[in-house]
Amino acid sequence: MQVGAYLPMLWNLNISKNDFDGCIPSSIGDMKELLFLDLSYNKLSGGIPKHLAESCFNLRYLVLSNNSLEGQIFSAANFNLKYLMRLQLDGNQFNGKIPECLSNSSSFLRGLYLGDNHLSGRIPSWLGNMSQLVDLKMSNNHLEGPIPPEFCQLQNLQVLNLAENNISGDLPPRFSPPKIQQVHLSKNKLEGQLKDAFFNSSSLVTLELGYNHFNGGIPNWIGRLSNLTYLILTHNNLEGEVPHLVCNLKRLRLIDLSHNSFSGQIPYCLDMTSLHGDFLTATEPMGNEEMIQIEMKNLSSFYHRSVAPLRKEETVEFTTKKTSYSYQGRILTYMSGVDLSCNKLTGEIPHQIGNLIGIHSLNLSYNNLTGTIPSTFSNLEQIESLDLSHNNLNGKIPQNITQLYNLAVFSVAYNNLSGKTPERINQFGTFEESSYQGNPLLCGLPLPKCCGSPPLAPKALTDNDEDINFMDMDIFYNSFTASYIVVVLAIAIVLYVNPYWRRTWFYLVETWMTSCYYFIIDHLPKGFRH
Repeated sequence: MQVGAYLPMLWNLNISKNDFDGCIPSSIGDMKELLFLDLSYNKLSGGIPKHLAESCFNLRYLVLSNNSLEGQIFSAANFNLKYLMRLQLDGNQFNGKIPECLSNSSSFLRGLYLGDNHLSGRIPSWLGNMSQLVDLKMSNNHLEGPIPPEFCQLQNLQVLNLAENNISGDLPPRFSPPKIQQVHLSKNKLEGQLKDAFFNSSSLVTLELGYNHFNGGIPNWIGRLSNLTYLILTHNNLEGEVPHLVCNLKRLRLIDLSHNSFSGQIPYCLDMTSLHGDFLTATEPMGNEEMIQIEMKNLSSFYHRSVAPLRKEETVEFTTKKTSYSYQGRILTYMSGVDLSCNKLTGEIPHQIGNLIGIHSLNLSYNNLTGTIPSTFSNLEQIESLDLSHNNLNGKIPQNITQLYNLAVFSVAYNNLSGKTPERINQFGTFEESSYQGNPLLCGLPLPKCCGSPPLAPKALTDNDEDINFMDMDIFYNSFTASYIVVVLAIAIVLYVNPYWRRTWFYLVETWMTSCYYFIIDHLPKGFRH
């Protein structure tokens, strides 16, 4: 199909979200005036036509995401897209290294989307020379090596997403882009301490560093990130106490510090203000509603209206209801949670956590927490998942906890709790034995151990009771008499059968009678002796 031959002066071609298959027609390269090309969300295969990369030299937007394109992205021999402002190739099957020819667009490129492909090799240092770069998304590839220190030069960078690669080494020293809003570096092999990375990024909204090998403690600068909303540090080697400075983060909505080695007590001030109120009024992260403002002369208003959004919906991974979910877009703005599980935290659970009335998930399991379950937990009206298992909690389970009508997952297993389980009403009628097991002093359904009945009060004796008591005394006397007779008969039989014992018995009786006679005579008055 010779598309370009019929539309040589076309500025904008958008045929996205269809079922087109086959290869991209090379005749598109005949559209010399083409500024915007969107073929995303189709079933296209093959590679990017050389004629397109060579002849569409005016192209500003090239969007080919979510197809089945493959091979290397570009070659230096035929790349002539020097004015590209946005290149979106994510969701395909491209392989090989990131082509160096893209550095020719360093003066204009603002959005580079290469995620969900099969790219390999090291992250090129020349990306740090792209002074206009705003979005850099290359997640879910096979990229390796350290993050180039040249990235510190990206003064306009707002989104950095290198998650799910094989990136290793430390973060660049003093890496703190002033305009950065989203950092996604999870599921890599990064190590070392956080130190001063992002220390001066007051605009930071999302810091996702989970599933790496970071060590040391949470730096103090974390408390200065006034816009931080999502803090994900799960599955690292972090240690020390959870700093009270996190309480300064009034917009914090998700905090996941699980699977580390944090110790000490849970900060009592962890009652995040943003979790108290109505989520409908919460500020949403930039999504599809944001339109890039292209500062180009002589472009019609039609072109401005046709431009696709620069920013895709942000995605944050968080574990709740014992399952890991990826939250994005508007759903993310409604989600809130605290996960401090699998650490070495001690002390009591602060009752102030009951002030988190908007929270959806709370996981404090696998720690060394003591004390009782705060009765203020009944205030967590929106909570859907509550896990306090594998601690050293004692006392009774607050009975008012049955007021949590949205609760879908609940566990207090393997503690030292005692008393009766909560009444099986509302959501608590659905929880099984596994929610309570491992508490020897806990009883009541759904546990097999029933709580004992209270002792009955003593009652007055009736006539029948008295008759029964007298009957018992008669039996006692009769038994005693029978036993006495049996003993006497047994002695008599022994004396009759054994002559030696018989003579000895009569001798003892005679001696005893003689002694008694003289005892009585000696103690009688003199007038009675004769």
